[in-house]
Amino acid sequence: MAAILALVEEGMISPTAEDVAARANVGLRTVFRHFKDMESLYAEIMLELGKRFAALAAPFASADWQGQLRELTERRLTTYEMLMPFKRAADAHRHESKALHAHHAGMLAVMRARLHGLLPTEIASDPALFEALDLTLSFDAWQRLRSEQGLSEAPARSVVQALLHALLPFKP
Repeated sequence: MAAILALVEEGMISPTAEDVAARANVGLRTVFRHFKDMESLYAEIMLELGKRFAALAAPFASADWQGQLRELTERRLTTYEMLMPFKRAADAHRHESKALHAHHAGMLAVMRARLHGLLPTEIASDPALFEALDLTLSFDAWQRLRSEQGLSEAPARSVVQALLHALLPFKP
């Protein structure tokens, strides 16, 4: 598991069993003894990444929704930055994996519910505004800023903050 995670973290989107065996200093048969198929491998990877990034679901320190939104934004952007290579790899294989597809759908639902739950009713009940906020705080928006638009981390954070400021009646 450590070998495949290291390879993906280094940017290898589809490490082969041979790559994993070489990195782990084990034989190819050993790799196949640990994982019966790709679905079981994907499921194990998602469990391991979930452990690494459990802090994303921790209770908020702030009592008001504005402070909670600031915390949520910081947690998400920090997590997105660390997860970027894993998310790219998962996206490349999601179409062929029920486990990756289900995990992705579940994570989106949890993230949307968390955002919806901390917003006041007048914001959460405005469909266009809620969807704009959800998009602004999405991994997809972060990846576009970082990869396609070529922004480094600090300017990308500034763009997210500017979008939140434009959408909300307070400075996030």
